[in-house]
Amino acid sequence: MQKRIVAFRRLADQHLEQLSEQFHVDYFPDLDSADDPAFREALGEAHGLVGASLGITPELLDGAPHLEAIASISVGYDNYPVDELTRRGILLCNTPDVLTETTADTGFSLIMATARRVVELADFVKRGDWKEGIGAPLYGTDVHGKTLGMVGLGRIGAAVARRGALGFGMNVLYTHASPKPSLETELGARRCEFDELLESADFVCVTVPLTAETTHLFGAAQFARMRASAIFINIARGKVVDEAALIAALKAGDIRAAGLDVFEREPLPADSPLPQMANVVALPHIGSATHETRTAMAQRAVDNVTLALNGERPLSLVNEAAWERRQR
Repeated sequence: MQKRIVAFRRLADQHLEQLSEQFHVDYFPDLDSADDPAFREALGEAHGLVGASLGITPELLDGAPHLEAIASISVGYDNYPVDELTRRGILLCNTPDVLTETTADTGFSLIMATARRVVELADFVKRGDWKEGIGAPLYGTDVHGKTLGMVGLGRIGAAVARRGALGFGMNVLYTHASPKPSLETELGARRCEFDELLESADFVCVTVPLTAETTHLFGAAQFARMRASAIFINIARGKVVDEAALIAALKAGDIRAAGLDVFEREPLPADSPLPQMANVVALPHIGSATHETRTAMAQRAVDNVTLALNGERPLSLVNEAAWERRQR
């Protein structure tokens, strides 16, 4: 019997063709809700799922008795109940590595844009307000030689830190669950306590995954510890930050500016003050959004689910315990 895959995100023709060579594919490129009746029906017969940005719940899993593997087109997996998937023996795959450099590019572009007030001053020119040389009220701040505080130094965090240290001569501080001696040697980075990083860094860049421990890791107390001249960058997950506390800190001048690619609610609500604030650069969650990287992410997901449904170990596996159970 041919196994079935449900794809719930738009895929390129070559990826659909690759999947269709081995599997029956039910394709939902514009799925709005997991309550879609046709999606629910297909889910009941699915052996594999490929997609992203859809919350997978235990209730949904109850309606997918044949499910063997989920291939998420993302590096983050906070939309998935990992423990529940492992308990059921369902493999969860993601797409690290292929988006590391692109997401780090986004992070460092936010550092540059906020420091040099790029968006604000580009709008200044577009409005026709540039009538003479600008004065001190519109000056930016240097990036080179400053202190970059990395909250999280995994693949993406290390790539951002590498750009700062090697490209801009920045001093790197970092917090991480474990020491990174090779990066300390390569970049001159120094591991420190979270409070010290907040108090010392000119730029605080967040790249941690969203977990129970990191939810609202940044609130009023953390922003109060930062320098008034500091700039806050978030390319992790929106819920790592108490957004109301961030807005209050920006309005009060407790921190200088913020560059944000992620938010507590996405898309950003129309009544959010963040896009209208001159000291905020807000992007629509574009960390990995280039043609090349999104294609590579989809290819990794397709390869992952193909391997998993053929009884082979996927290239990128989140819940190793589920794979180990299969091997017993």
